[in-house]
Amino acid sequence: MNKLGVLEGLLFAVGDEGLTIDGIKDILEVSDTEAKSLLSLLQKRYESDEYGLRISYLGERFKLTTKREHKDYYQKLISSPDSDELSNAALETLAIIAYNGPLTRLEIDTMRGVSSNYTLRKLLAKDLVEVSGKSDLPGRPNLYSVSKYFLDFFGLGSLSDLPEIESTLHQDNGDDLYSSMYKEELND
Repeated sequence: MNKLGVLEGLLFAVGDEGLTIDGIKDILEVSDTEAKSLLSLLQKRYESDEYGLRISYLGERFKLTTKREHKDYYQKLISSPDSDELSNAALETLAIIAYNGPLTRLEIDTMRGVSSNYTLRKLLAKDLVEVSGKSDLPGRPNLYSVSKYFLDFFGLGSLSDLPEIESTLHQDNGDDLYSSMYKEELND
């Protein structure tokens, strides 16, 4: 097994949370020396101009991050006209935060079933979501809530103006779909 590739995948999967040396040792079942050696090899690989990523040591954790020298391009991505529209992923993430917030990124990911890293960053950049505190969970991850701009953007006075979930999911239009669709076949 290519432990260097596994480490790269692990750093990608944990996103902003990052990994400690102890975490890397436990997951890969390697010694302290081997964990540091793998990190060093990966860091050297990313130093090349061929890669847009690097390994950063931030908040006592190792994280896969973008290179600072490319920041102008990332800023263009966030502020491009195409980014003014909200994707389905962004709308889904906003709904989860609005109805259930404040939430950690991991809680959002669990509800969505996929990583929300990129979507959350775009929503933060658009000022629709804000960091509203720190969780008491280990590592003290950020808590995300919708912002006041979110309320303005969607024309809401407060979160209590959001439509009730049951009323939108179970609208009864008077038709019993099963009996109306299959009534003729059942009577024949």
